[in-house]
Amino acid sequence: MDSTITYKCLNCGAGLLFDAEKQSFVCEFCLSSFAEEELAGTDADEKSKKREAENAEFNEHLNEYCCSSCGAAVVMDKDTAADFCYYCHNPIVIADRVTGTLKPDKIVPFRFDKAEAKATFLRYAKKKWFVPNDYFSPEQSDKIQGVYYPFWVTDADSYSSLDATATKVRSWRSGDYRYTETSRYKIRRVGDIHFEDISTSAISTEDKAMLEGILPYSLNEHVEFKMPYLQGYIAKKRDLDRDSLSGEVRQKMSGYADTLLRSTVNGYTTVHTDAIDLNIRTSRWDYTLMPIWILTYQRKGKNFTYAMNGSTGKIYGELPISPWKLGIFSAVIAFLTGLFAFVVAQGVLI
Repeated sequence: MDSTITYKCLNCGAGLLFDAEKQSFVCEFCLSSFAEEELAGTDADEKSKKREAENAEFNEHLNEYCCSSCGAAVVMDKDTAADFCYYCHNPIVIADRVTGTLKPDKIVPFRFDKAEAKATFLRYAKKKWFVPNDYFSPEQSDKIQGVYYPFWVTDADSYSSLDATATKVRSWRSGDYRYTETSRYKIRRVGDIHFEDISTSAISTEDKAMLEGILPYSLNEHVEFKMPYLQGYIAKKRDLDRDSLSGEVRQKMSGYADTLLRSTVNGYTTVHTDAIDLNIRTSRWDYTLMPIWILTYQRKGKNFTYAMNGSTGKIYGELPISPWKLGIFSAVIAFLTGLFAFVVAQGVLI
């Protein structure tokens, strides 16, 4: 079996890249364009491949890169070139092989290409008054990188119950006295709840706030994983299995169940949740790669991360502050405040 068949142009044999704007795979040499179905159709036995063979193919075409400066580890397909670490911007070194990598179940393809991602970043950065000028310089914005991050996406059916204490407060006045009556109630709600696409980061070494900050992804964008989607992008490998995240996912479900069941409790002054019971009947977990455009900036030894959801365009950003710009702004405010005080004082004297 030709293990590289999904990588090559059907016309000229050159490598294919996934075009986020066209949602197809394009050849930069002969300018051909192919839908995913066309590439899948070149392999008559594709649907009958065993899971082990798919995992072997996934590993075969990836290499692990390790930054010799900050130690960050990423997984890239063999045709992706990068001359910097997107965390510390130092050169990266290719490791001998990938270890412990599993083939994802699903992937959310990029819908924004690099030009769109750069334009969005520049619009975002230039609206911020106090960021350093080099934060949005051409040299900096050119370093924005498309990265697939690993998530576990969970669907589940549950039987959930809510026990709560509620109060009703009634006040009235009689003569010179004001009376307040507080009635207390025990509330119970039960019901079947279906949870859909609960996304949880599957990598322990990343900024949790950033990965949670760019959620959610479009529910209808998940497609079956195919190797060509990685062309031209970096892919991070997961290091958290579903068992290690079951507690976090269950906690998210309990929060959603609490919100949903409490929304059915109306007409009370206060409602306090005493207990949430979550009985999960069935669940499905899909290891899914999610697209993020990411850019980091270093200032005085600290890294600032900008990220954009590669499917929805949602932005997460940590902004550096320019002391020079902030100083000028403070000086202008101080001058205007002093000038206003002087004018007011002159008016009083006159």
